[in-house]
Amino acid sequence: MDIFQNTILCANCNVKMNRVQTNKNGFVLRSVICPKCGSRIIHPKDEQEYKEFMGLKNKQFHVKMRFVGNSYAVSIPKEIVDFMHNQEKIIDEMVKLSFEEFGRINLCFGNQNSNEVNKEKELEKIKKENKYN
Repeated sequence: MDIFQNTILCANCNVKMNRVQTNKNGFVLRSVICPKCGSRIIHPKDEQEYKEFMGLKNKQFHVKMRFVGNSYAVSIPKEIVDFMHNQEKIIDEMVKLSFEEFGRINLCFGNQNSNEVNKEKELEKIKKENKYN
């Protein structure tokens, strides 16, 4: 049984906290929030998985490109594959690969369309540009 299935009272107000879900970088983070003071508690498992993801996201991997048959192959580090399996995301035999821009290739696992990924990245880029202007 998960602790978040029980009623949780705010430590500050002693008021029942409401369950909410937040989407952050593609992760659904379960949390509870106090309607009175706004205090928030993120589910520990979700928080740990998100921190692990951010650690991998911010890490740069150096991999070799090899010639196999008529194609080139790039190995995916075991850390990334293990993380994806732990997230219960099934890696199909086929993945989507697109040439985003010069010097950049996009590799998509799962059902997400590469056009959706490009749109999300463009929105992030616009938000960053607006933040600095």
